[in-house]
Amino acid sequence: MKILLISPATDADRRTNKGLMMPQLALYILEGLTPKEHKVTIVEEETEPIDLDQDCDLVGISCMTANAPRSYDLCREFKNRGKTVILGGVHPTILPNEALQYADSVVIGEAEGVWETLISDFQNNQLKKTYHDPVPDLGKYIHKDFKKIFQRRRFSLIPVLTTRGCPYHCDFCCVTNLFGEKIRHVPIENVVRDIKESGSKRFIFLDDNIIGSPKYAKELFKAIKPLNIKWVGQASVSLLVADDELIQLAAESGCKMLFFGIESVAEEQLKTTRKAIKDIDQLENAFKKIKKMGILIHASMVFGFDSDTREVFDNTVKFLIKNKVNTVSFNVLTPYPGTKTYDNLKSENRLITNEWKYYDHNTVVFKPKNMTPYELQMGKVNARKKFYSTQSVIKRFSGNMVNPLIYIATNYGHIKQVKVEGKRIARLKSKLFDNAENDS
Repeated sequence: MKILLISPATDADRRTNKGLMMPQLALYILEGLTPKEHKVTIVEEETEPIDLDQDCDLVGISCMTANAPRSYDLCREFKNRGKTVILGGVHPTILPNEALQYADSVVIGEAEGVWETLISDFQNNQLKKTYHDPVPDLGKYIHKDFKKIFQRRRFSLIPVLTTRGCPYHCDFCCVTNLFGEKIRHVPIENVVRDIKESGSKRFIFLDDNIIGSPKYAKELFKAIKPLNIKWVGQASVSLLVADDELIQLAAESGCKMLFFGIESVAEEQLKTTRKAIKDIDQLENAFKKIKKMGILIHASMVFGFDSDTREVFDNTVKFLIKNKVNTVSFNVLTPYPGTKTYDNLKSENRLITNEWKYYDHNTVVFKPKNMTPYELQMGKVNARKKFYSTQSVIKRFSGNMVNPLIYIATNYGHIKQVKVEGKRIARLKSKLFDNAENDS
């Protein structure tokens, strides 16, 4: 049987260099779960066009919220050609009934534990409408022909998974709804196997919090230290700086940069979060400790909380430059379906669009409390411009000299993105914001 697995683009007409783009791990997990007698073809639309007339028996589409419209278009195209289409991913998991309007079947949650059954059911003409295993065994997670798959990705980071689950239940995040609140682990020997078989020395761990289980993380770092790799990942600031052994082992195992979901440096907002760090002084001290170990910091910031005023943009940029943070993702609060934030904003009649393509953490889709949607959008854009200005890059360099090449490369990549982002704003203003402000 021939199986086509697709990761749709948000914009079907835009392409990214395949050698630079990180592979979509979900598709390769599915390939690893597929019995060997079947032929699997993977298409990542961000890097290559989809052949709608490709010879296949079964089509699987991995769907996020922002690319849901494109995913549904593909469902229609393939079904019109007589193909059976499966939808999976975050968006179909949260809104399975919506997804079933377009697909023949929906995988709710994780694929481990159900994908093999789905294939068997399809072959026996017994395909069910939904498949769901609430707590799959991550020991089943395996890559197939890892080295062959990634040999054309020599300039990208290779994705690896070690844990799933998050206990924090953040109002604006649906990770707990997707993976559960209990942290589950991939056996460490499997992680080591994947790293060795990849043929690469550069990795990104896709865990929502790689140190969420400190005991497991310490054993993992000890196991990968002899492999002499370089890696980046995502972690909790408070957990990391509270454990000297943990941060030491992370650095010794090859950690070069960590992504931290800081979200806000406004003390009013910090006090409302479920995080251990509640004030700016704690955060500054944590940054100093992390950088002292030779680990670069990538901070993820979010604008648009109800406590945010027009001053939040400049205050945030000043803090980040003062602390010489390596790189930053500037996001707007996005009310993804399935989150408490979405439910609250919908009940308050503050959503300005139901078009999922705009739910991308870059586009304002709601009415903020203390500014207009357009002011929030431009505040985010201008904050990014200021942080990645030439003056800022030079000023922050002295605090990132432990890895100067990584610093220069990562900042250059963001500078290029800043130029592209500005071109979207005029279209968004007339399409989204003008009507929203007239309704206010």
